[in-house]
Amino acid sequence: MARRSARPRQRASAAVPADSAVPTDCPCGLPAPYEACCGRYHAGAGAAPTAEALMRSRYSAFVTGEAGYLLRTWHPQTRPERLELDPGMRWTGLEILSVSDGSAFHPTGTVEFRASYRGGSLHERSRFERVDGAWAYVDGEFPG
Repeated sequence: MARRSARPRQRASAAVPADSAVPTDCPCGLPAPYEACCGRYHAGAGAAPTAEALMRSRYSAFVTGEAGYLLRTWHPQTRPERLELDPGMRWTGLEILSVSDGSAFHPTGTVEFRASYRGGSLHERSRFERVDGAWAYVDGEFPG
């Protein structure tokens, strides 16, 4: 049976200034500036240490338009050849619903989340695996 974290649900808004594609507060919802949080992963200054951190950084990559990061952190067996992001999409917040495994001691992990965008939301249960020691997004399912 998968262990779920005892952390409370976290919800945050993506703080993207109107005149910039790079937010000052991290869109992932953690209380840190973008550059010190997901921005460092996007810049290649380290790898996300947990499946949840990778999921948060991937959400932030959607907010900031970092398609290259999304492709680099996609599992090689399920990665598309290319990824085109919709420049009109406005992501507005992330809520972590549950986390199963995905720590430094696990080879796999699952993160269930709800990502809000202007006009709706996306509810996904994402699977992650380690590839050469780094976390990678495998795929997701959309719970009913």
